[in-house]
Amino acid sequence: MTRTVHCAKLDIDADGLDFAPWPGPLGKRVYEHISRQAWQQWMAHQTMLINEYRLNPLDPEARKFLETQMKSFLFDEGDLAQPEGYVPPEAD
Repeated sequence: MTRTVHCAKLDIDADGLDFAPWPGPLGKRVYEHISRQAWQQWMAHQTMLINEYRLNPLDPEARKFLETQMKSFLFDEGDLAQPEGYVPPEAD
């Protein structure tokens, strides 16, 4: 059964996530306030950050950076990193 949340990122009522995608209080906050659509947008942005900054997701410093960026992206908290010289791929 699908649950509906009011998405903090998109400011719409939409389908919520099936489970908390991150451990701890931040994961609970994401589960309660972020839609599937916004989470998919974050996953694409996170992939770009991992690739452009050549991050190892198992490295504690990289995970800390990604957590900070997740808060910025989903909840507009702090500065959102943009890799120098990054050009997004053109939409097909």
